[in-house]
Amino acid sequence: MAVPADTTTLLAERARGGDPAALDQLLREVWPDVLRGCSRFLSHVEDAEEAAQDVLLIVAKRIGSFEGRSSFRTWVHAVMANSCRQKYRALQRRAAEQAPLDRHDQVPDPRRTSLTAGSRVDLLDALDQLERRTRNLAQALVLRDFCGLEYREIARYLNVPVSTVRSRIHDARVIMRTLLREERTADTAHPVAGPATTSPGRSRA
Repeated sequence: MAVPADTTTLLAERARGGDPAALDQLLREVWPDVLRGCSRFLSHVEDAEEAAQDVLLIVAKRIGSFEGRSSFRTWVHAVMANSCRQKYRALQRRAAEQAPLDRHDQVPDPRRTSLTAGSRVDLLDALDQLERRTRNLAQALVLRDFCGLEYREIARYLNVPVSTVRSRIHDARVIMRTLLREERTADTAHPVAGPATTSPGRSRA
């Protein structure tokens, strides 16, 4: 069970002040929520667990930079979103490096081969395209649709009015729908045959 928000905030403040015991307790308390959040981005348990561990390391290293402008929960979710997307990109690079030269014999990757538009793979790939176009839109969308934060929480974290957050998220969703339609069209035009049994960076048993 998660600790009350005020308790978490108190632990974060103590940890920021250099209390190692508070930091240890804080990391233990937020671990379940961080792991659940990482699982929203990464479908494979091992990948989600690795990303969650990375999040805790980042929190431990950067707790001194937590300004308290937003809630500690919002700050952690922002760290988590960045860590998960970096993990996903690393898996993509690893898969590309390990891919055989003869792609005719390559087994499709379930997180790189999208069979249905709207899947988690499509969303993450489209999100990367969105970020390359407009980072502000991508950041707001991630905090809302992937992390489930309220508009006011996002506004405090980004230090912008709530109306700006709503506008960014609206615009981001419009662009994402277009990107997903394009992805679906591309998949239809170039279907991939064969069973999807492996994932980026992981060898077949």
